[in-house]
Amino acid sequence: MIPLVFVCGLVFWRWKTKSADAVAQSKQREAMAKTPPLVTVSPASVKDIVHDFNGVGTVEAPFNVKLAPKITGLLVYLLKREGDPVKAGEILARIDPTQIQTQIEQQKATVAQAEQRLAQAQLTQNPTNVNVYTQIDQQKAGLRSAKADAYQTEQNYAAQVAAAQSAVVDAQGRLDSAIAMIGNAEAGIRSAQASLDNAQVKYNRTLDLYTQGYVAAQDVDDAKTSVKVAQEALGGAQAQLKSAQSGRNSAEAQKEAAQKQVDITVTKGKADIDSAKARVTQADAAFRYAGSNRAQVGAYRANLAALRQDVIAAQAQLRNLESQLSDTNIRSTINGFVTARYADPGSIASPTQPILAVQEIRDIYVTVSVQEEYSRQVTDGKIANVLFDALPGRTFTGKITQVNPAADPQSRQFAIRVTLDNSQNLIKPGMFARVTVPIEHVPNAVVVPREAVLHGKEGAYVVVVGDGNVAHRRMVTPGTDDVSDIVILNGLQAGENVVTLSKSPVKDGQVVRIGGAQKSDLAAGKGEQKS
Repeated sequence: MIPLVFVCGLVFWRWKTKSADAVAQSKQREAMAKTPPLVTVSPASVKDIVHDFNGVGTVEAPFNVKLAPKITGLLVYLLKREGDPVKAGEILARIDPTQIQTQIEQQKATVAQAEQRLAQAQLTQNPTNVNVYTQIDQQKAGLRSAKADAYQTEQNYAAQVAAAQSAVVDAQGRLDSAIAMIGNAEAGIRSAQASLDNAQVKYNRTLDLYTQGYVAAQDVDDAKTSVKVAQEALGGAQAQLKSAQSGRNSAEAQKEAAQKQVDITVTKGKADIDSAKARVTQADAAFRYAGSNRAQVGAYRANLAALRQDVIAAQAQLRNLESQLSDTNIRSTINGFVTARYADPGSIASPTQPILAVQEIRDIYVTVSVQEEYSRQVTDGKIANVLFDALPGRTFTGKITQVNPAADPQSRQFAIRVTLDNSQNLIKPGMFARVTVPIEHVPNAVVVPREAVLHGKEGAYVVVVGDGNVAHRRMVTPGTDDVSDIVILNGLQAGENVVTLSKSPVKDGQVVRIGGAQKSDLAAGKGEQKS
C-alpha cells in the first residue's frame, strides 16, 4: 500500500514539475519574441582589391645555339669547356685547312687561265666588228647606188620614149600637111586644066570667028595668049603636085624612121631597165651577204659571253673555296657561355654533329603555363614578379614578352614567357621559378565582409543598421572579391554598418541589438548567420 502511494505521489510531482517548466518556457519564448534580435555588424570600408595570377615555371635561355662545322674535317683546335664565357665572332674551334688551301691555289690558276682567254678574245673583237660593219656599209651604199641608177634608167627610158613618140607625132604632122598640099595641088591642076580647057575653047571659037572675019587678029592673039597662060598655070599646078607628093614621101619616110626610133628606144630602154634591175638584185644580194656576216659578230659576242661566264664560274668556285677556308674556323654567333661540349681535338667533325652548345643568358626567359580562365588577363606587356627558391630573399621584376596564342591540347594551358634582366648572371637556365602577375586592380573600392551579402528572390542585398538600430534591407550590386571582402558597386556607401551575423532572421524595419560574435568568432565557428 505504501509503495503505491509513493509512486502516485512521484507521478504527480513529475507532472507538476513539467507543467511549471512548460509555463516557464512559454513565458521565456514570449519574452524572447519581444526582445530585439542580437546582431553583429561591420562598417563598409574602402580598400584596394588586387587579384594576382600565381604560377610556376622554368628558366630558359633565349638563345641556345649548337655550333657545328659547315664542312667535314679533322678537328685541330678546341679549348673552351662548359662554363667558359664566349663572345660573338670568337673562334671556338678550327678544322684542318690544308686540303682546302691546296684547292684554293689550284682554283686561282684556273681563274687566271679563264681571264687570259677572255682578254685574248676581247683583243680581236673590235677589228672583226669593224670589218663586218664596213662591208655592210659598203654593200648598203652599192645597193643604194644601184637603186638610184635603176630609177634614173627608168626615168630616162620614159623621157626617150616620149621624145621618140614626139618625133613620130611631128612626122605624122608633116605627112598630114604634105597630103593636104597634094590635095591642094590636085585641086589646082583641076582648076588649071579647067582654065586651059576654057581658054582652048575660047581660042578655037575666036580663031573660027577670025577665019570667018568676025573678029580681029588681036582677039585671036589674046585668046592664044590665054591658052598659053592656062597651059603654064597647069604646068605650075602639076609641079606643085609633084612637090607635094615628094613632101609626102619624105614625111612618110621621116615617120617610119621616127617609129623605128621609138621601137629602138623602147627596146634599148627596157634592156637598160632590166640591166639596172639586175644590178639592184646583185647589189641587194651582196648587201644581204654582208649582213649575214653579222652572225659572226653575234657568235663572237656569244663566245665572249661564254668566256666571261667561265671567268665568273671560276671566280665563284674560288670564292666558294675561300668561304670553305673561312668555315674551317668555327665562331660563336652570340655572347654567352658554353653549356655543353660534344667533341675533342683529333676527332673528325661533320655538319651533322654539334661541337659546342652556347647559351646567351644576359636576358633570360621564365616560361610559365597559364590556365584557360586567366588567358585573357595575362597578356603581353604586363609586369611580373619572379621568385627563385635558389635565390631566397630576392624578387625579380620582368615583363611578359611572349604569349602563345594556342593552348597545349593535353593540358589546355597557354605558355607565356617573362623576360628578366640577368646582367649579374645570378639566374641559370633550368632553375625553378615562382611567378606572380597582377591581373586585376580595383582602387578605392567600397567593400563589406563576404558574409554580409545575402541573396533573395530579387537579387543580392545587405541588411543596413541605421539610426535607432533600425535594420533595413537594401539591394546592392556586388562586384569582384578577395579572400575576405566583396566589392559593392552601388547601393552602399562607405561607413554604413551592415549585419554580418544574427541569431535569428532580421526583418525589414526591425530594431536590433548590436553585439554578439565578432568576425574572429565567426571564423572559429562560434556564430551563425541566418537570413
